[in-house]
Amino acid sequence: MTDSTSELPTSDELAVVSTIPGLPDEAFEHDGLITKRHVRASAFAFLRPVAGDLMWDVGLGSGAMAIEWCRAAPDTSAIGLERKAERAERARRNIARMVPGRVQIVIGDASRTLQGLPAPDAVFIGGGVTDGVLDGCWAALKPGGRIVAHGVTLDTEALLAQRYREHGGSLTRLLVENAEPLGRFLSWTPARAVTQWACVKS
Repeated sequence: MTDSTSELPTSDELAVVSTIPGLPDEAFEHDGLITKRHVRASAFAFLRPVAGDLMWDVGLGSGAMAIEWCRAAPDTSAIGLERKAERAERARRNIARMVPGRVQIVIGDASRTLQGLPAPDAVFIGGGVTDGVLDGCWAALKPGGRIVAHGVTLDTEALLAQRYREHGGSLTRLLVENAEPLGRFLSWTPARAVTQWACVKS
């Protein structure tokens, strides 16, 4: 967890870091609920940021996905939807430090707040996956737009499997294990598995 801002990179330090998505989790102020580095990088293999494109980041959290999107290509922008005001404020601080002025934050339940937003070129759903949110994002997505949705529960996995059957794309389980000390030795410590649905709207 990184709630202290004392060790976070400055905008000057980030200016010399590659814009390829996959910044360390420690680059962001967060409360532990963050799309982790390896999973984030995988999502961007399908989101494919293009100059001038707009992404919706549904379940903004720390803002990591929206920030990485804006760093990855010129003139990109994002709209972040976040239900919890405390997380939205934390994301706001990350955005101001890393990509000021490039991400609009909308606070509230995504099933209601996505109504009337500008049509996105890409959508990432990292939290709050429901039938209404999935259908609303898919309907709003421009033709040729890319959607990536992640889930860690059986309930969400069932929804993503259903959308995979309806729309195609790819359905993948991401299993990441990190080496950590176990006494005098090293052992693999698994992170929670993530189900990923990725699709291009025809």
